[in-house]
Amino acid sequence: MAILVTKEGFAPDDWAEGSILPFDVFWTGQDLPEEGLAVAFPNDRDAADLRPWLARLELIRVAFPAMADGRGFSIARRLRAMGYTGRLRAAGPLIADQFRAAQRVGFDEIELPESLAGRQPEEQWRPRPSLSYQDRLAG
Repeated sequence: MAILVTKEGFAPDDWAEGSILPFDVFWTGQDLPEEGLAVAFPNDRDAADLRPWLARLELIRVAFPAMADGRGFSIARRLRAMGYTGRLRAAGPLIADQFRAAQRVGFDEIELPESLAGRQPEEQWRPRPSLSYQDRLAG
């Protein structure tokens, strides 16, 4: 089971609207649900590939196969620039230090594997006051 990290802290996955469909299903021509439409979007595709469905998508789950693979950040920024206002989720083994960057590019939440959430407890994900360089030097 995955753990969600939000600005409020850890939470269980509350996506109860339906299943998160793999992106390939969108190109098959099959009927898609009218409500609760969600997609698992790979990080090796162009965000513009979602343009035909942006208005209907309630959740886009962007894959992060590795902590060091930052392509998902670019996808999030591009989706927000294209006008996507729905829920945007990063999914994968991100670390607490990446949470602020994820929020800056438009992610609402991060879906962590339970094993990683156990190694990086909730208090590590909480926002810390941002001190200036001079403030840090002054101690």
